[in-house]
Amino acid sequence: MKKPKYTTVKELIFWSYANLAMAHSAVDRNQEKYNTFNYVIRAKLFKGLKEGTMKMRSIFDDEKIKLKSGQVCNYCGGTQNLALDHIFPQKYGGLDTGENLIFACRSCNSSKGKKDLMQWMSTKENFLPLMVIRRYLKLTYVFCDLNDYLDLSPEDLLEKELPIKLQYIPTSFPKPVELLLSH
Repeated sequence: MKKPKYTTVKELIFWSYANLAMAHSAVDRNQEKYNTFNYVIRAKLFKGLKEGTMKMRSIFDDEKIKLKSGQVCNYCGGTQNLALDHIFPQKYGGLDTGENLIFACRSCNSSKGKKDLMQWMSTKENFLPLMVIRRYLKLTYVFCDLNDYLDLSPEDLLEKELPIKLQYIPTSFPKPVELLLSH
């Protein structure tokens, strides 16, 4: 499938979310590589999201998973020296709410600092767990919706000081064997 042309922020988020669902399905099935089934999931979800016949799952689902996973660094899986980390840094408008907070060890929290989560991920050797990316994409969608950014071109937001850096949103994912759902 040819990579779609993103004309809006909404389409960029939807494409990333559809790729995330494709990756999630492959990891769930312990696949080494993507196959037709996974590509169909991506295509149907992307089309459904664009047409409004499908929606991203609510952040409530992620909150339930967060509570079940207990106290573990959502980035590296460590269990020592944990702190709460803001997915969207407060310095750039990230809210001090439960949806924007996850556990992170002090090492990861310090390394990430005030960077955008996906920008920080681009400097790491490993892709972040899919559940962390899923939460990030949902928060990005909500933030862009509340600020009337969804129908803008991603390029229109590049120079703005926002809690997100759209240019780092993943539009493709590594092989399923290189991914984790969560720690």
